[in-house]
Amino acid sequence: MTLLDIYTFTTWWYPPVNPHLLRNRGGVLIEGSVRFMIEVDKLTKYYGNRPAVSEMSFFVGEGETVGFLGPNGAGKSTTMRMLTGFLSPTSGTAKIAGFDIQENPIEARKNLGYLPESTPLYKDMRVCEFLAYRGRIKGVPASERSKAIDECLEKCRVTDVRNRIIGHLSKGYRQRVGLADTLLGKPKLLILDEPTVGLDPNQVVETRSLIQEIGENRTVFLSTHILHEVELVCQRVFIINQGTMIAEGNTADLCGKYAEHRELVLHLFTDDDPAADLENIKGVKKVEARGKTAEGARELFVTCSKGSDPRSEIARTISEKGWILQEMRMEPVRLEDIFAKLTVNSEQLPA
Repeated sequence: MTLLDIYTFTTWWYPPVNPHLLRNRGGVLIEGSVRFMIEVDKLTKYYGNRPAVSEMSFFVGEGETVGFLGPNGAGKSTTMRMLTGFLSPTSGTAKIAGFDIQENPIEARKNLGYLPESTPLYKDMRVCEFLAYRGRIKGVPASERSKAIDECLEKCRVTDVRNRIIGHLSKGYRQRVGLADTLLGKPKLLILDEPTVGLDPNQVVETRSLIQEIGENRTVFLSTHILHEVELVCQRVFIINQGTMIAEGNTADLCGKYAEHRELVLHLFTDDDPAADLENIKGVKKVEARGKTAEGARELFVTCSKGSDPRSEIARTISEKGWILQEMRMEPVRLEDIFAKLTVNSEQLPA
């Protein structure tokens, strides 16, 4: 049995699920209009005597778009394969829309669409033939199948290649055909493993835009190495390393929590050397000159202590000294910086 055959067998149509039941972090069933689409509790996977994923726990709410980040070998793909039923965990539990992936695997799979890193397609089939085949496998009624395929083709912007042989398409088009397949049957949860890997910059932008549209009325669990993409698309971020969860939250919270300092950029007109005066200001750790701007202003990078904002004191000092301020801006903390701080220089495990 090939990987594509297994993938074909394990992705199904989405059935109705009671929207009034959900499980909170304490494990108590409560009434509400929102539910968790993914519930993971102490999920663990060993390869031999080495843990690829170790006691991982997290929740993803209905309608969220969540970024799942980690360096190569951190355990991202292993976690996704367990969530989708491709791998059995060594221990722990995972639920999709309330269905345990081990105890109720078919019901759990009916609720999700999965796009692996290597998009599984029959390359000798035409796009429309492949989606019709997938629609039958997923249980889309014959009376609704043609309309459902047309909707997925339009949503993923591949209507113009519906009669083309898949193997003759560019990688970007093949990726969108894979996304169209994940949408068939209207699953409420999409699990996407590196959906933009190997695409050119224009294709990355197109795919990102498509994921944003998809996420407007679905839950999306997204793995990617393009951190800027996560900042634009995701409401929350999970960062894992060596098979364990090391950080979670929205981008702003993570940057505020883990950033060691902030940087100010100043453009000043002055014949003086302002570094010594600025470094005497509370909250300023270091001032570094970076030459001059095209207009002749001094460009200074001011490193601020964590949690401090000395901009008003800097402005007061500039005014008192008679310097001319052309620009002062706070450089944003990037998710890339936080990711590197949390994951660099660590031994990686196979995943």
